[in-house]
Amino acid sequence: MNNGIRLIILAAIGTLDLAGIGARPSYAEPPQTLTIAAANSLKDSLRVILPLFEKQQGNVEVRVVWGPSQSLRDQIQQGAPIDVFLPSSIEEIDALETKGLTLPGTKHVYAQTALVLITQSALPTKVSSLSDLSEPDVRRIALGNPKTSSVGKFAAEALKKTRIHDSVKSRYIYGDHSGAVLELVATGEAEVGLVYRTDAIRHKKVHILAELPPDTHTPILYGLGTVWTSKNPSVARRFHEFIVSPTIQDILKSYGFDRPSSELNTVKH
Repeated sequence: MNNGIRLIILAAIGTLDLAGIGARPSYAEPPQTLTIAAANSLKDSLRVILPLFEKQQGNVEVRVVWGPSQSLRDQIQQGAPIDVFLPSSIEEIDALETKGLTLPGTKHVYAQTALVLITQSALPTKVSSLSDLSEPDVRRIALGNPKTSSVGKFAAEALKKTRIHDSVKSRYIYGDHSGAVLELVATGEAEVGLVYRTDAIRHKKVHILAELPPDTHTPILYGLGTVWTSKNPSVARRFHEFIVSPTIQDILKSYGFDRPSSELNTVKH
């Protein structure tokens, strides 16, 4: 083979290498999975927020297990493969922490909200406060079941603290979670209901009548924590940082959340 032909062949091989044909195949790393157990009342906001987290991380897929906070806590206690717990009350994380079922230093308050009195948008009841619930027009009051939902616990506390409970308890209709309470009111099964502001603010079929004063119940704090079954605590930590960022806090505000008071930003462990 003369030198001219040899040079042509070598040049052709170099061109193939540059085009990638002669390169070694590269394999992308499989995405990491972050499994979140989240309260039903967080659905609307998280369906906007979680894709932003996946986009930011690039190689993370988020899987969500939805349910009432207390039911999710029970699943975690029994060993469900969860990374981050997002209940609708910080008390659910407290309960896990007491049993040593959260990773140290991962409990954090990231938002808070209020309890509101709602009615059906189409046929609103003329009620403006809890004291009006004893009026004869209010025949049924929808509440979360205190045994299965955090919103039910707060509602029961407010009704007892304002001394309304005894006069209206025969009118209660219970839903297992906030979504069920909303449905009872939206369909007219109950004239009024008590839910979180976050549940009602964007719901087209219910109308907020009043926001309960904060002194009628303990603060409604939204917290998160990495739990004992986590397989990806480093990704969970990045999610913690993400959800408290200013951009995400602004999104949460549009869904009825408030930034927590400065003294609540970090809770004691």
